[in-house]
Amino acid sequence: MAGSSVQASEAGYPRHWEADVVASDGGVVHLRPILPGDANALVEFHGRLSVRTRYLRYFGPYPRIPPADLERFTVLDHRDRVAFVGWLGEEIIAVGRYVRLDGPGAPEVASAEVAFVVRDDHQGRGLGSILLEHLAAAGREVGLRRFTAEVLAENHQMVRVFLDAGYQVRREFAEGVLHLEFDIDPTERSLAVRDAREQAAEARSVHNVLHPGSVAVIGASTDPAKIGHAVLANLLRANFTGPVFPVNPNARSVRGVRAYASVTEIPDEVDLAVVAIPATGLDEVMDSCLAKGVKALVVLSSGFADAGPGGVPAQRTLVESARGHGMRVIGPNALGVVNTKPEIRLNATLAPDPPGRGRVGFFCQSGALGITILAGLRARGLGLSTFVSAGNRADLSGNDLLQYWQTDPDTDVVLLYLETFGNPRKFARLARRLAREKPVVAVKSGRFAAELPSFGGGRPPADEASVQALFEQAGVIRVQTLPQLFDTAQLLAYQPLPAGPRVAVVGNSSALGVLVTDALLDEGLTPAGAPVDVGTSATPERFAEAVAGALGHPGCDALVAVFVPPVATPGLDYARALRAAVADSAKPVVTTFLAVEGVPAELAVAGPDGQPVAGSVPSYPSPERAVASLARVLRYARWRATPVGDYVRPEGVNRERAVALVDRLDRERAAEPADDSSPPGAARASSGAARASSGVARASAGAAGVGDEDVPEDAFALDDGAALGLLGCYGIEVTAFRTVDSAESALAAAEELGYPVTLKGLGERWHGPELIGIRLDLGSPDTVAGAYHDLAEITGARELIIQRMAPKGPSCVLEVVDDPSFGSLLSFGLAGIATELLGDRAHHVIPLTRQDAAALIRAPKAAPLLTGYGGTPPVDLAALEDLALRVSCLAEDLPEVRSARLRLLAAPGTVSVTGARIVLGPPPAPGTHDGGPRRIG
Repeated sequence: MAGSSVQASEAGYPRHWEADVVASDGGVVHLRPILPGDANALVEFHGRLSVRTRYLRYFGPYPRIPPADLERFTVLDHRDRVAFVGWLGEEIIAVGRYVRLDGPGAPEVASAEVAFVVRDDHQGRGLGSILLEHLAAAGREVGLRRFTAEVLAENHQMVRVFLDAGYQVRREFAEGVLHLEFDIDPTERSLAVRDAREQAAEARSVHNVLHPGSVAVIGASTDPAKIGHAVLANLLRANFTGPVFPVNPNARSVRGVRAYASVTEIPDEVDLAVVAIPATGLDEVMDSCLAKGVKALVVLSSGFADAGPGGVPAQRTLVESARGHGMRVIGPNALGVVNTKPEIRLNATLAPDPPGRGRVGFFCQSGALGITILAGLRARGLGLSTFVSAGNRADLSGNDLLQYWQTDPDTDVVLLYLETFGNPRKFARLARRLAREKPVVAVKSGRFAAELPSFGGGRPPADEASVQALFEQAGVIRVQTLPQLFDTAQLLAYQPLPAGPRVAVVGNSSALGVLVTDALLDEGLTPAGAPVDVGTSATPERFAEAVAGALGHPGCDALVAVFVPPVATPGLDYARALRAAVADSAKPVVTTFLAVEGVPAELAVAGPDGQPVAGSVPSYPSPERAVASLARVLRYARWRATPVGDYVRPEGVNRERAVALVDRLDRERAAEPADDSSPPGAARASSGAARASSGVARASAGAAGVGDEDVPEDAFALDDGAALGLLGCYGIEVTAFRTVDSAESALAAAEELGYPVTLKGLGERWHGPELIGIRLDLGSPDTVAGAYHDLAEITGARELIIQRMAPKGPSCVLEVVDDPSFGSLLSFGLAGIATELLGDRAHHVIPLTRQDAAALIRAPKAAPLLTGYGGTPPVDLAALEDLALRVSCLAEDLPEVRSARLRLLAAPGTVSVTGARIVLGPPPAPGTHDGGPRRIG
């Protein structure tokens, strides 16, 4: 049975454990649970192990697997006995397994014994650590908390896998055998180890693409009108430093280079294959590339997902086949890749004249726009380090490039053109880490196309607020257009970051000086004094003297120079004087000079190859664009200067209890008979006793009556007891309440809770700011009885909520919302008609750091109402931030939480949760969650 996909179904087979992973050398391995049909492949795998490897794994010769052991190794329950196999093509190259320790003498903590073995020719690729990560994740999922291992003391490599995993390993030595024992819950160190290995492996896979030793062009044509001819010509024109092999069965040579009928006929190794043939002929090409051992494919061919839904299966097959044989894929429908490094000089694109060498890395999802983008970069004088156009982005993505650029010494600025996201949560993590060292500027298209189909192989376009939240958290400089992208990149590539918002203005036109000042104020920048006007008759020396003087002033953080050439006076000397005046400045300088766009030669500091380098002065055709770029870069500099922030888990959080509760609720709901009489999407009705046991909410009321009536068909709302129990796992208490169905029971509950109390209707529609369905400050039996009869008539229901009065303050809403692209987002806003009407909500991608929580609470435009606006006492912001962190942990730990809505009252000394509603359902699709072991995405 091939490793790339499971052909046969098996009861209980955990298909979600399947994963494509990147080994430390950048190659891909397919990982999946073992099946009985893998028996022959396992025997072959065992037979290819060296005598020493078998001895180290089995503590003896073990030359062959007996039939009884073979059945024991392959027929598993995927719970107490689990095994993963790593596949490369049709061969198993690694096996890892655990067996639960049970019976007499078993440890009190749920434990399993773990072991793995890697084929000799694939050792040293980091497969042992990958197997351990996936086995630990599988074990945690089924309730295991600890692994043990018995390892021969001489098996140094295996011992090192365990010790370097980041867990706290306890060791005992007896008779030449090491007994190792460690808890498998993630630790800060184990997560850091995982992320570091992921970064190194994925960066290496991109390095293999951008640093090939040789390139084959499959479909290299003698017809100049064909793309196969163009890409070959561009490779040769760029003077690629390695051999180039045209592949064309109908030609002896192409452009004077010997051609081969097939990749397999090429006598040398082939690192990179550029595919330029129709999609219909790709199967045969794939077979030959796999046989040749090609490391990566750049597929220029279209006709896959870009051609509509009918092309999606072919694209999926292409990627599965390539990954199954260890290859990465760029495309299909790609423009290609560029690496300007002198030792490489790779131009495997359809663009004949890409920009020269520079320190800007560019990832472009669109193949069609790629040539335009490269032309725009060249026109602006922006040099490239590397460029990747991923087209449909079926495999290699922007996330992979972020990993590569993190440690690439040739890249200082990263530019992204994105149409869709693959794994946005992973993007946020990687971009945030990269942006701390190198600025990241992004255009995200499809801002208003949420309902349009996507052919790029990614998820549907995300909500605008979600994308904005993602970029702001990650420190990504977001721009709306390609010209804005180029404008911002010019400044970042050649000038230092500003230390503050004070901007000096020097020019030879008072009118332009006023325009610049207006633009500064529009962008929230601070003019550093009045604009300096040297006059139209000033000499170049006087102009340069004024610029140097303004830059030298301690009250200046940046400078805008504006110059309009006087009649009959050439401006070249002024440009050279300006460049000389700012050459040694540590403050950024931008200019509107001669209406020139980009970096003209007179404003450039040229490197050895003539390309502009740091110190060059970017020029903009209008002062507004110059100032807008400066403002974007200042906001980034401020973000970069803020503390990184720690991901924290507040005290009192019990993830294990929460997971167990959700598992029980899922099992109990699955066991309930369907109620065909209930309307589609509504939570099933049940008796109070049944609700208490199953956790499924009656009607749609959550804890304390908060909730909407719409529940997705595959989800269910929790009843009061289950919701309170789940919130309690995270240290969140709801103000005491009772459900009542008569005036008498309301009076009894009021006595129990203690006066004053509030009475409210069930359901979100009664909780609006008009207080139609709420009665507050009920301080006596008479007021409670009167309020009950009043609300029962208004709501048309006997069942109401009575609750102890919480300290008064602004009403707020904290929500976990289910985003189709991002998975779970955390939303915060103040309650009220104006807030709802204007959409005044702040969003953050989870998990939250302390700084994220503080920013989230302060982000809504109405947030000043929380800090004493209008003379009101400020509320307890620290308590709001703590609550946000707790809800963030809940959403991060439990992807089954499709939505959670908490109503809050924020008061000077406390924050009260007055209502809550939680909806559980299937976890979001893989790729919206960034937890768990390493996998491509």
